[in-house]
Amino acid sequence: MRNACTPARLTRTAKVMLNALLIAIATVTFFFTSDIAQPQTAAAYPFWAQAAYPETPREPTGRIVCANCHLAAKPTEVEVPQSVLPDTVFKAIVKIPYDTSAQQVGADGSKVGLNVGAVLMLPDGFKIAPEDRIPEEMKEEVGDVYFQPYGEDKDNIVIVGPLPGEQYQEIVFPILSPNPATDKNIHFGKYSVHVGGNRGRGQVYPTGEKSNNNIYNASAAGTISKIAKEEDEDGNVKYVISITTEAGEVVNDTVPAGPDLIVSEGQTVASGDALTNNPNVGGFGQLDAEIVLQDSSRVAWMVAFVCLVMLAQVMLVLKKKQIEKVQAAEMNF
Repeated sequence: MRNACTPARLTRTAKVMLNALLIAIATVTFFFTSDIAQPQTAAAYPFWAQAAYPETPREPTGRIVCANCHLAAKPTEVEVPQSVLPDTVFKAIVKIPYDTSAQQVGADGSKVGLNVGAVLMLPDGFKIAPEDRIPEEMKEEVGDVYFQPYGEDKDNIVIVGPLPGEQYQEIVFPILSPNPATDKNIHFGKYSVHVGGNRGRGQVYPTGEKSNNNIYNASAAGTISKIAKEEDEDGNVKYVISITTEAGEVVNDTVPAGPDLIVSEGQTVASGDALTNNPNVGGFGQLDAEIVLQDSSRVAWMVAFVCLVMLAQVMLVLKKKQIEKVQAAEMNF
């Protein structure tokens, strides 16, 4: 009796294991395909810049690639020391100013606060300081910011963000300078530093498509015959604007949730006329700075030279006073 039941039990066990395996495969497939079909907004930047420009975020023209998607120009500031000594920790401060009361449109069309991000391109050999080298006072200024290298072998290019803009309009980078005594590829001298600062969402995706944080224009001239309010696959509201041309052809322009319509049915528009306002309140800015990797022995020799010059000046003054006294004595004689 026991031998007769054993094959049946084995069959049921095999079926259970097969079903579990199929469910596991389906789950893994679902997660991978969903990430490809609908990328998460948290990976919006700097992931796209790293994927599209793996070597460097700075084009040969000098423009940082973030400007390809963030079209509006906004100011960005940076504070770095004029000169630093080898193997020392200093701070670079990137300032990303904007009106904190401003709100941008999210991917679903709702009003949300602005995020900020920054890219700091340091000279070769410079990098984010290790945790045990950062002074306690500087750690408090840095906060909980996570610094991401641009690539595995690009520690001198650092990316930060997205971060909540209300808290991080000033981002402090703790930088460790290289030591030419231990690295023969590093030399004393003046180097360039390139900085980019972003606030808010972009107007263009890397695929070339417009985001909803953009102005939408009429693709044809004619009369607006209908404005239909619909929902997309995610349940977000969108508008389909039907434009009837003079030839009687109907052209449909789709406006996603976010921008506000500034046209109405029956209105005549020309090709290229704005159908919505411009909801963008953010933008991107970049600038260059310079930093000198200074040799401490040169500083010592410079101090010695200054002291020698000052001593020579004092000796000249004393010599002049001595000559004046001799001249005065000869006249009295």
